[in-house]
Amino acid sequence: MKIPKRIQPLVDDGLVDEVICQLMSGKEATVYMVRCGDEIVCAKVYKEANKRSFKKAAQYQEGRKSRNSRRARAMEKGSKFGRAQQEEAWQNAEVDALYLLADAGVRVPQPYGCYDGVLLMELITDDDGDVAPRLNDVSMTAEQAREDHEDVMIYVLRMLCAGVVHGDLSEFNVLVDAYGPVIIDLPQAVDAAANNNAKAMLIRDVENMTNYYGQFAPELLGSKYAEEMWALYEKSELTPESELTGYFAEATDNANVDSVLEEIKAAFAEEEARLERIKEANQLEQPL
Repeated sequence: MKIPKRIQPLVDDGLVDEVICQLMSGKEATVYMVRCGDEIVCAKVYKEANKRSFKKAAQYQEGRKSRNSRRARAMEKGSKFGRAQQEEAWQNAEVDALYLLADAGVRVPQPYGCYDGVLLMELITDDDGDVAPRLNDVSMTAEQAREDHEDVMIYVLRMLCAGVVHGDLSEFNVLVDAYGPVIIDLPQAVDAAANNNAKAMLIRDVENMTNYYGQFAPELLGSKYAEEMWALYEKSELTPESELTGYFAEATDNANVDSVLEEIKAAFAEEEARLERIKEANQLEQPL
């Protein structure tokens, strides 16, 4: 096929030998199958910011820090240089996340590098060597759904232990090969400790996956893995070996309103008494 404009520099530099076909086009990138020497890999071409339809990107970038202070200031000001740096940071975020999560024991495609907005990475294939399907194109038995759901919950737990929340996890961002689920699409991954939206994103990620697998194994519906993980994470008790149950009891005790009001009244009375003592002391100090 005709070489896409964004991949041409990689061909010129000898990093890519042939563009075989387009695999998919999503909200933030277009993915191609390419040949690099004897190996067939993926080339993910990130769309420019003004052409990317990823919603509320600012929420995902919250908490991301640049090691370069000049670059960070430019990104905050939104200058032309700053926007270019912000775009580069968005693209490199996926590469960094892929390396980090692979080391954490999460099944993700192996990255080979990001060059001018083009990420080269492992092509995930099925038993026949064809491109592995996305989870939304896969049906399964109840037993398989339970097994794969457990795997995904373990991956989400390991991600959180590594300080990462996917932020856009769903059946459209998981591939399925002979060994089970593979997590993909991570440019929007957020810092669990630095992003105020991390907990809500974690809950949404887990609910998306549970609802999908719950079609085949309804007993999964209603589980509270995200809440259980986050409670342990907040207490610094979450580890890659943590055994999750899927159960989590929300605090349901209603506040004792009368008791709270009494405490407020007592505080007001104490403050009034303090002010009265100060007033009396000031009066005693006045000359006769």
